[in-house]
Amino acid sequence: MADASAYTPPVEDYAFLFADAFGQDLVARATGGELTAEDATDIIAGAGEFAASVIAPLDVAGDRIGARLEDGQVRLPEGFAAAYRAFVEAGWVTAEAPVSAGGDGLPGAVRAGLGEIWNASNAAFALCWLLTSGQIHALDAAASDRIRETYLSKLVSGEWTGTMNLTEPDAGTDLGAIRTTATPRDDGSWAIRGQKIFITWGDHDIAENIVHLVLARTPGAPDGAKGLSLFVAPKVLVNDDGSLGERNAITTVAIEHKLGIHGSPTCVLAYEDATGYLVGEVGGGLAGMFVMMNSARAGMGFQATGIADRAYQRAAAYAADRLQGGVLQRPAGTPIAEHPDVRRLLLSMSSKIFAMRALGVYVGDLLDRADTDDSVVKLAEFFVPILKGWTTEDAITVTSDAIQVQGGMGFIEETGAAQHYRDVRITPIYEGTTAIQSNDLVGRKVLRDGGATASGLFDRIDETVAGLRTFEHPVAARTADRLERALAASRRATADLLGFASSPRDAYAVSVPYLMLLGTLAGGWMHALAAAAVLARGTVSETDAARLTSADFYGSHHLPRVHALAETVAGGEIG
Repeated sequence: MADASAYTPPVEDYAFLFADAFGQDLVARATGGELTAEDATDIIAGAGEFAASVIAPLDVAGDRIGARLEDGQVRLPEGFAAAYRAFVEAGWVTAEAPVSAGGDGLPGAVRAGLGEIWNASNAAFALCWLLTSGQIHALDAAASDRIRETYLSKLVSGEWTGTMNLTEPDAGTDLGAIRTTATPRDDGSWAIRGQKIFITWGDHDIAENIVHLVLARTPGAPDGAKGLSLFVAPKVLVNDDGSLGERNAITTVAIEHKLGIHGSPTCVLAYEDATGYLVGEVGGGLAGMFVMMNSARAGMGFQATGIADRAYQRAAAYAADRLQGGVLQRPAGTPIAEHPDVRRLLLSMSSKIFAMRALGVYVGDLLDRADTDDSVVKLAEFFVPILKGWTTEDAITVTSDAIQVQGGMGFIEETGAAQHYRDVRITPIYEGTTAIQSNDLVGRKVLRDGGATASGLFDRIDETVAGLRTFEHPVAARTADRLERALAASRRATADLLGFASSPRDAYAVSVPYLMLLGTLAGGWMHALAAAAVLARGTVSETDAARLTSADFYGSHHLPRVHALAETVAGGEIG
């Protein structure tokens, strides 16, 4: 019987995405030939082996035991600290950090694959690195030489971890309502006072120090977001020689009791004239923090994909072994995976996950190339909210369907299926809810440029449709027809949205449906690219045939959502 709790990394999919799906070796292009798709596949395979053997076994303990606050110190379950040390010693932290920060600078397409793997194996554990990675990017963009030497170098080495401190009891989405203060001292440091909530990995015992990146308001600063500045505040103060000194005046007040990701300590932190150091300019806090937030938003797409795939793998393993009832037009003893509706659910999940995975690779590559061409910059910025919003929303559906495949056993906590459903539920909420992503998409990326970037995207998809029509294959023909119809609906929806420019409430009332429309369309595009790459080989292997089946299924079962969502967009605000 298959082990439903085991994790198998999707190495073959990533090999295909790196080398074939987009018509060229993405990794070689991104690295100037220093690495190839084959090298990247080896990296993914190594990460998958590490994740499956070291991190994945801690997933259940993290959920059932969780993080605990004892005598003012957060403790993680046994094994977490050793796993983190192994993660650091294997070089995974440094590998993903940018070269400009002292890291190895793996390409964005490869980081997308690693992000999925870490999160599939243990999403709660992976959040620690995700926040550290985001802080590395923020400090790399704005920090002084002193902060780079003292803090950034330790984050890149993995010796210390990082957090993002934005949210307060009365300031969630509205960052302009932040009331934490920072007062200058004579020695160049700042005294930070206030309370922050929902701080992911805000305290723990797996690394010797934690670097908090804090938004605070300086004396005389204007009201609202323009009055915010950014500060580094370590859990343990650092002496001039780089050694660790005394504990900073930062107290862990509580750990939040959450629906899921119990192994990730979400903390309430009190700053009691804690020592901090300015990052960038006074009043430039949001600009610096948005670097970290954008990194985290892309990371949420990878996290959602990973959790969804782990849930799917569990469901598929269960369905392959479970015998229940006679299976229509199949011999006795056929497992439930061959029941027509169970097969539908499994294909529904797997086709969505491939679309998410492929889009993650595509966006990761766009972000790498964002400094090469203005149109690439705009397309990368356009896709970040789609990647974050669409994947996280659809991952909830995937994890729910995984429970459905397992029936009553899926609803029982001991089988583990429910954990993925609980864990993934936060992903459309943190780092900006889906509505925040869609408001950004509609306001800054569609209305502001009159739909030019969206139009350019549609033209790219048109080229894929035309390419598919060159193949004499039924799946190519059906995929081209379906994608072409979805494109027409997407163009109408975009025109309708632009027509709401004089009535913003109409546009923003349907911004989430519009984001989901574009995400669903992008998923269809990813499958179309994959189908074209498969058919270009001339001979279709068993794996290739499965890719064509997946593309065909997505086109008939998921792509039609575009038409329904276009109708919703056309309606604007109701009532």
